[in-house]
Amino acid sequence: MTALFLRDIKLGIRAGGGMLTGILFFMIIVTVIPFGVGPDLNLLARIGPAILWIGALLASLLGLDRLFQAERDDGSLDLLMMQEVPLTLIVFVKCLAHWVAGVLPLIIAAPLLSLFMNMSEVSIGALVLTLLAGSPAITFIGAAGAAVAVSLPRGGLIVSILVLPLTIPVLIFGVSAVYAAVEDPAPFLPPFLALLALSLFFAVIGPYAASLALRASSE
Repeated sequence: MTALFLRDIKLGIRAGGGMLTGILFFMIIVTVIPFGVGPDLNLLARIGPAILWIGALLASLLGLDRLFQAERDDGSLDLLMMQEVPLTLIVFVKCLAHWVAGVLPLIIAAPLLSLFMNMSEVSIGALVLTLLAGSPAITFIGAAGAAVAVSLPRGGLIVSILVLPLTIPVLIFGVSAVYAAVEDPAPFLPPFLALLALSLFFAVIGPYAASLALRASSE
């Protein structure tokens, strides 16, 4: 499992510029918004958390279609299915590697990009915490979508169509938690705990659903 984890991190960083592509896409979304809404700093501060969450969500979807594609192309996916280790655990490890290689850099870049949106220190801190709590749910949801589309042409578009509607609750609770932290620290905890619950829930459901879809696609 450790070897698979390290291998997937290397592939995630190298393949198609994975990490760099996600950060650049995230940066483009955030830097273009101020040109569209104008120089109103108060407006940018109000919409900043939502824009950054949407940017992180879309950027994290970029590499999901390649989550199982390499193994499918070289035939190693069948070997992984024949291992004594449960396929669900293998998918879980691959999801963790994808999160470390493709999503964690976005979270690290988020405080710097928050400066473009004139966000306060409190909102930046809340944004980072909510992204850390909620972004794993996006990856686990995406794993199920990637497994369904692994044998289909143009899988990237199909994965986005399948995954994006399911990530809306994560987006809602993430943005709500950031706004709650800015307006009143007390209501921050309920939406933040909901984010954690979503990540834990999909950490169980996502890999299991992905393993079922992978076995179905191999038959």
